[in-house]
Amino acid sequence: HDLLAGQVRIGRWVAAERTPLTHHDAGAALSPELLGTSLLAVGPAGSGKTGTVVRPIAESLCLHALAGRAAVVVIGAAGAGLGPADAYDVVVQIGNPESVYDLDLYGGTTDPDEAAAVLAEALVGDLAEPHQGGDTRRSTTVLAQLLGPFRAVHGRFPSVPELRQLLDGAPGPMAALRKGREDSGQESLLRELDARERQMGNPGDAGGILADRVALLDRPAFAAFFDTSGQSRPFSLKALDHPVRVRIDLPQRGHADASRMLARLVLAQFTASVAVREDRSLFACLVVDAATGAVPPEAVRGGRRLRAGKAGGVLTPRTLAGVPRPLRGPLLGATGCRMALSGLTPWDGQDFAEVWGKEWIEARDVTDRQIIAETPAGKVLHAVRRVITGKAPTARAVTVRQVERERWSASELAHGVPPGHAVLSLTTVTGEHAPPLLVDLRG
Repeated sequence: HDLLAGQVRIGRWVAAERTPLTHHDAGAALSPELLGTSLLAVGPAGSGKTGTVVRPIAESLCLHALAGRAAVVVIGAAGAGLGPADAYDVVVQIGNPESVYDLDLYGGTTDPDEAAAVLAEALVGDLAEPHQGGDTRRSTTVLAQLLGPFRAVHGRFPSVPELRQLLDGAPGPMAALRKGREDSGQESLLRELDARERQMGNPGDAGGILADRVALLDRPAFAAFFDTSGQSRPFSLKALDHPVRVRIDLPQRGHADASRMLARLVLAQFTASVAVREDRSLFACLVVDAATGAVPPEAVRGGRRLRAGKAGGVLTPRTLAGVPRPLRGPLLGATGCRMALSGLTPWDGQDFAEVWGKEWIEARDVTDRQIIAETPAGKVLHAVRRVITGKAPTARAVTVRQVERERWSASELAHGVPPGHAVLSLTTVTGEHAPPLLVDLRG
């Protein structure tokens, strides 16, 4: 760690053909000026994402937070080795009864519409097709029709079991909610409930899909979490106005779907929170370890605004196959720093090859042309030369031309990157950029 420069070294540039002479064996480092454009590191399990990328970045950002210059949120599986608990101010261990802190399901907001939009991204953000429930606008409308009246009656948002019952259309909770609204006499909220009851059971209703997704959190392992009654200590991403160090441990064993959904929830809350920060003197960064399936559409669109809000994200999916095809191009385009680790699939390599584009190089074509003698003396001389050398007399011609080729082809990225290495391109918040070069993560 270079605290004066604010950098953390992750490896060294390899002395290769594509690498400029000034970069040969020089150190490769990351800093908030680079992470402000976000980093996408793609590589399979065992390629070194956690040990050589995520952990050094998390350590560096925690040091920046101690200096009062950053706020960092690190998400990963429990036991992933993201640093000891005493290295963080807040540790949320979802699914662990001994966890001191809880996670706010609604991101600390009091606006039902904002809470519905963020929650919809987390619940159905991985469903690409509308017929699968991937239309987040419809899901946002369904959630808003329930969250608004519930908060007006109870003064809080519903807990996970209560939200599941409302989405299922249970008669008892819906009748109690309607009675509370009739007693208060707010016609607009009554119209919301009427619309929700009319939509229940229709073929295009998103309530059933939302209820199935909420059921993933309505498990005994999460019974003590996502409390909205005020009895727990929930962490909200609204706290990013302060230099805070946060680690969120996701349960993996037996709750893989819930973990991916919670990662999308934190990512959507982070994007929504940093966009409305009043104090942007702190650099806010979200580090997601193994972010497969944790890239909702709104987070991709909101990721383009992170740079203006002095914020960034670090995503490390094992493959881009977990990201819907329509989102891969925008995701790579919105990310300033891109890393392709060894072991990449050719399909993922093709996406990187397209975003890195092509470059002009100087190609040299060398041809040998046999010389034909026209005079008798020349024929005798060529015959003597052929006897001595065993080859016909030739003349070499060199043609130099400018051709366009891919900076890194999909085949090179899939088969030409040695173990422990990666191809890394960088872009700063001021627009300076470096082409994709080979870096040794073990150096």
